Amino acid sequence: MKATKELFQEFLKKGIEDEKKQIKLPEHTVKIDELDRELTLDRINNLTDSLIEMIFETGRPAIRLPSRTSANIIWDEKNDLLLLGRQIMEKQFHSLASVADITRLMKVLEKINELLLKDLHATKREIFYSAVQLFGDQKNSDKCIEDVATMLYTTRNSTHIVASAKGSCIGRLRIRDKNDIIDLEGLGSGGWTISPMLDNIEIIESDAEFILVLEKDAAMIRLAEARFWRKYPCIILTAKGAADIATRMFLKRISKELKLPVFSLVDSDPYGHYIHSVYLRGSKRLSYESPFLATPDIKLLGVLTRDLEKYKIPNDCRIPMNQTDIKRTKELLNEGFVKKNKEWETDLKLALKLKVKAEIQALSAFGFEFLTDQYIPEKLSTGDWI
Repeated sequence: MKATKELFQEFLKKGIEDEKKQIKLPEHTVKIDELDRELTLDRINNLTDSLIEMIFETGRPAIRLPSRTSANIIWDEKNDLLLLGRQIMEKQFHSLASVADITRLMKVLEKINELLLKDLHATKREIFYSAVQLFGDQKNSDKCIEDVATMLYTTRNSTHIVASAKGSCIGRLRIRDKNDIIDLEGLGSGGWTISPMLDNIEIIESDAEFILVLEKDAAMIRLAEARFWRKYPCIILTAKGAADIATRMFLKRISKELKLPVFSLVDSDPYGHYIHSVYLRGSKRLSYESPFLATPDIKLLGVLTRDLEKYKIPNDCRIPMNQTDIKRTKELLNEGFVKKNKEWETDLKLALKLKVKAEIQALSAFGFEFLTDQYIPEKLSTGDWI
């Protein structure tokens, strides 16, 4: 691991330099703030006061908020983030359809106000069940939750509405959850379920040298059973598939506070590459929160398309791409952030040429220990990542 440590020192030096620089967002993008309870409540009060004022003055209140349409999503090349532009949309109380929309919006605002006053957290599902007849479908309440967050120019986490716990973390890290000290090395093979209530979490200490993000829970089980972090000091986490908000936010936080290099291990397919991209620069749906969720320095460790030949993955472990895979790969190749990264672009073009994909578990063809004893250590020590 000597070469690895030298590479890490370069990462750490760059990380410390970047930490000194405040991320400066382009002028044509929206600035979102992460707020504490009191400041979020202040913004709610200011918003409701302005609505009451409009009612008295004109009798035609309206709510203005940043548009979250794809046309208003901007890729900030300098910071490598997806951000929300300054286009504004207006919701008015002028028709039956708009009244229903505004009523749902105000119900969510009311519930957020209640959560903040009581210092409680609720899931999106709980918000839906707080007024089932009004929302009709959870997609309506979910949309309102995101609308309210952008309307208040803050993160969803600041509203105390959280996603259900999904991801897990294990390895060289100690945290405090309110009054409980949790050592992530001593939690057996299951690890710590990443809390969606990250405002209650405090990072105490870590002697890890890097962070490893896994797409699959199966890979987490393999590394946990091998106690991988003991031989290679690291923190390992997974969202068990798609990158959820809590896992992304926790990754962003530990990588920033601990100033550690971050690597991802995903399937060699367009979906795996997309998951890496969400960790890297954010998602279009939550572009307004990208500065608080994205980890722009994360490196794609594997499984790369070029690894299929390099490690001689057997043909019966490779899966032919279907038309959806080909379409998604072409869409990734059209993204600005992929075009900017020539190695990434080359690897995706190779996938299109070979028209094959492979799961992380394909490495098990060489034995169950191959992933932990050879593949990951070799990739890290040689700097073979994108």
